[in-house]
Amino acid sequence: MFGCSPDRAIATMSMIAESPFSPEEIASEGLKPEEYEEIYQRLGRHPNKAELGMFGVMWSEHCCYKNSRPLLSQFPTSGDRILVGPGENAGVVDFGDGIHLAFKIESHNHPSAIEPFQGAATGVGGILRDIFTMGARPIAVLNALRFGSLEDPKTQPILLGVVAGISNYGNCFGVPTVGGDVYFDSYYSGNPLVNAMAIGIMETPEIVKSGAAGIGNPVLYVGSTTGRDGMGGASFASSELSEESIADRPAVQVGDPFLEKSLVEACLEAFKTGAVVAAQDMGAAGITCSTSEMAAKGGVGIELDLDLIPVRETGMVPYEYLLSESQERMLFVVHKGRESELIEIFHRWGLQAVVAGKVIPEAIVRILFKGEIAAEIPSTALADNTPIYHRELMSEPPEYAQTAWAWSPETLPATTVSGMEIENQLVTWNQVLLNLLDTPSIASKSWVYRQYDHQVQNNTVIVPGGADAAVVRLRPQEPIGNNPGKIWPGVAATVDCNARHVYLDPYEGAKAVVAEAARNLSCVGAEPVAVTDNLNFGSPEHPIGYWQLAQACKGISEGCKAFSTPVTGGNVSLYNETLDAQGKPQAIYPTPVVGMVGLLPDPALACGQSWQQPGDLIYLLGVTNWLADEDHGYITLGGSEYLAVIHNLVAGKPPRVDFDLELMVQKVCRQGIRNGWVRSAHDCAEGGLAIALAECCIGNRLGATINLGLTSDPWQRWDTILFGEGGARILVSVPTQHQQAWEGYLQEIWVSDRQFWHHLGTVTAVDSSLQILADDNTSLIGVNVAEMADRYNYAIERRLS
Repeated sequence: MFGCSPDRAIATMSMIAESPFSPEEIASEGLKPEEYEEIYQRLGRHPNKAELGMFGVMWSEHCCYKNSRPLLSQFPTSGDRILVGPGENAGVVDFGDGIHLAFKIESHNHPSAIEPFQGAATGVGGILRDIFTMGARPIAVLNALRFGSLEDPKTQPILLGVVAGISNYGNCFGVPTVGGDVYFDSYYSGNPLVNAMAIGIMETPEIVKSGAAGIGNPVLYVGSTTGRDGMGGASFASSELSEESIADRPAVQVGDPFLEKSLVEACLEAFKTGAVVAAQDMGAAGITCSTSEMAAKGGVGIELDLDLIPVRETGMVPYEYLLSESQERMLFVVHKGRESELIEIFHRWGLQAVVAGKVIPEAIVRILFKGEIAAEIPSTALADNTPIYHRELMSEPPEYAQTAWAWSPETLPATTVSGMEIENQLVTWNQVLLNLLDTPSIASKSWVYRQYDHQVQNNTVIVPGGADAAVVRLRPQEPIGNNPGKIWPGVAATVDCNARHVYLDPYEGAKAVVAEAARNLSCVGAEPVAVTDNLNFGSPEHPIGYWQLAQACKGISEGCKAFSTPVTGGNVSLYNETLDAQGKPQAIYPTPVVGMVGLLPDPALACGQSWQQPGDLIYLLGVTNWLADEDHGYITLGGSEYLAVIHNLVAGKPPRVDFDLELMVQKVCRQGIRNGWVRSAHDCAEGGLAIALAECCIGNRLGATINLGLTSDPWQRWDTILFGEGGARILVSVPTQHQQAWEGYLQEIWVSDRQFWHHLGTVTAVDSSLQILADDNTSLIGVNVAEMADRYNYAIERRLS
């Protein structure tokens, strides 16, 4: 949309020379010269300072997705259960029995880099407002966090601040933090990722949307007061982090969870009156975003008088009012004549509520200040008809990827059943297993989630760390119908992304993100329903960054279509870059986090990941062809945690995704759980089969004896067998009394030349050991459960202390 020929560039520079703003002032608002020229053409004049700021925030990547929108258009967004898709504050899905669920994920990355506590806290507050703005009561929060190496002293204060911020806001607000994931890698040093996902159950008869309607209807400002905090936060979030931006602390908002708790109650009460026509959270870009988006979606205009806005600071000018991102604020359009009814509700909850404007017929946003027009802009110019950049995709993969793909496992030391020789020393598989269990990205995140209240509201079925996905009961606040004994369904939720795999192959890696999210839901017995995504990438203006983003979007699209999980909305966070020691931009790993929700008809059947009883039988579902899968690409060492931690290598091709096999493996797992055959289920992810087996042992301190049934030939790559990574693999345990029914079902489902299930072994006694045998007599691994638990449970604490 915004090409720049030589002639146009000359005209643009000439026009900017006549502007009241210098090129530096224009650039400081995040605007390019050609974008300023477009603003001039649309207004027919130069903008004033307030208008320039409004365009700056609304034309930022954070608000208008100008680099990513063409790529997002390929996502599937409709389905039988989808009630509200992309474009509103949150997506809404139908879970049956009259239960409608709102959910969404958003990022607060840059603010968390410079003010970890407030950045993370207000990230939680913002996503909660997206949920209750729709008329839903928040019932759960999850988060996906990425930090630099814990060996880096700069990482620890960021980790401590982010976790404390999430804990403080969620615990004070009274919403359980039920799940998430945490990874550590030097690629996130200085640029942490804080993605927060919230889920809510609809309480209002109708879904509350954001499009303004009704000429002459009043516009209500409700909630907290407006100050100078969070100034220009949307523009700040849409540029690389630099020494100057890191010092820009006013760009970080300050939240009040107790005030937000009052706000959710007041909003839900107001919505139930039927007096509210439309509602919009004041998140990124504050008053500017809420007025322009409500007007544009309704095809009308909004006039707002800043003199009527409640403020917490004196001497504010229009630019500050319009770009402030002070928290806990909302904008309502209400039916004329019912203003006082709603104002009384908010005052009763101790909140601000004033009529600050009205809906007008002209499709403009008109801002008044001290009796004069401070800004007047067509609403679509801010919210709809925004810049779009169709960037050219690299004709072939970048050099770093091609170099990585050329790597072969044959360059590694030869392996035997005992281990491998590294620098003339034998490294045993026991040592490798314990080292991986002690790796912060694999190890227990209990230090993190112990700080969160995950039981408030008393609907959490499985606490964090207990299963591959969170499970929450969906109990309506008021009984629906006369069904006192009815079993209400549950929602399973997860957030996932193996960013190293995405870095090495964005297309296959992103497909695998969707597949693993669905697999995690299936491991608790839930049917995957829908997706919200948070695309965290570097600069799209760099060819490699755009290639990563484009390939990942293609992979997510194909994954969501394969699993019939439409995308209901989400967030794009680009420009996640800092400068390295040489002053060159260093991007994060491309990290497309997928948040997925699934339906569990009976939460009582939810399945955990840990062995339950000694004597239970252990099975592996899915890829069990040990010898061929490195060649086939289903299970590989490429991009594995083993390769990174033990050999200090990030190389190879990550595993390929077989959607047909994934769908079948997950279906079999869900059916086994619902029939009562399967007692535990856990997918094989980072660290491969050996780590998954160890994790199943650690939860209830039960051991296991595993027989892979392989001859101990020296030419085998035992590291691939034990620690290779790949999808379509789930470990399950089954009581002996169900063995016949279970195996009969497996044989009926998989009539094939290739066996997709394998009886691995048996659960053993409490505080015994994990024994992995190549065959009946040859031991690969033999480690006491207590030793594994110590390495796994305290890895993060050891580094923090």
